[in-house]
Amino acid sequence: MSLFQGTARRLVPRACCGYRGVSAKARRSPLEMARPSSSMADFREVFAKAKHIAIITGAGVSAESGVPTFRGAGGFWRKWQAQELATPEAFARNPSRVWEFYHYRREVMLSKHPNPAHIAIAECEKRLSKQGRSVVVITQNIDELHRKAGTKHLLEIHGSLFKTRCTNCGNIAANYKSPICPALAGKGAPDPETEDAAIPVEDLPQCEEDGCNGLLRPHVVWFGETLDPSILTEVEKELDICDLCLVVGTSSVVYPAAMFAPQVSARGVPVAEFNMEATPATNRFRFHFPGPCGTTLPPALARHHTEIIS
Repeated sequence: MSLFQGTARRLVPRACCGYRGVSAKARRSPLEMARPSSSMADFREVFAKAKHIAIITGAGVSAESGVPTFRGAGGFWRKWQAQELATPEAFARNPSRVWEFYHYRREVMLSKHPNPAHIAIAECEKRLSKQGRSVVVITQNIDELHRKAGTKHLLEIHGSLFKTRCTNCGNIAANYKSPICPALAGKGAPDPETEDAAIPVEDLPQCEEDGCNGLLRPHVVWFGETLDPSILTEVEKELDICDLCLVVGTSSVVYPAAMFAPQVSARGVPVAEFNMEATPATNRFRFHFPGPCGTTLPPALARHHTEIIS
């Protein structure tokens, strides 16, 4: 059993989608190594030999497409931050308000497009598949921009804005309607002076399965909820076989995703971090490339001169 497998099986099933600080003790972990390299030439040599590449992505990738992150100072929708709305308790108290928030996010995303980082990943996957090599994208993002860019092997560990789940029958379905229901048309404005629409539950999105008509909720992992164990099993399998791991646009503080790359690194697999700045996990990785992902990632994943494409 690999180090990742043993640790994941102990921690992942109980881990929740939430923010957790990294302690000083964790930063002094024996997983740390020498200061990571920023040599693109050295990374490219490793990339050229890799057969199974795992790419873990976070909000920083989508931010370059103009996607609001709702994190930190100024990250509010009306007077609330995402942590106050993206919970089962908030939905139980006020499903209309929560649906306004998600309707706004869905409508924003319909106007956004993949940026060069998304496209570089998708093109790399397509190209390497012709060489018998694999690329898997493990994303914390719920915006589907990787899918829009053309990525095929995609594991969305936090769900999708464009899927719904019935609170009655549990049915999960893709949903790209705009608006998602008539009552939400023109609703969801983020201005703090905007009053809640107070839409009756029966007018909110309803399940279309025969005879159900249950209230739908966004099929995303809310704060305090556990991640889908079947997806985590797939993540575990992919990280256990990868021989190169990229961490792109993530702060490495959201668990359980924050532990994925350090565990891969602990078994000697090269890990490269592409992020605007250093993170609590940076010193555990072999490479670190600071700057916008849309700038640093395309040359990193471009065709290597040793690649042979039939």
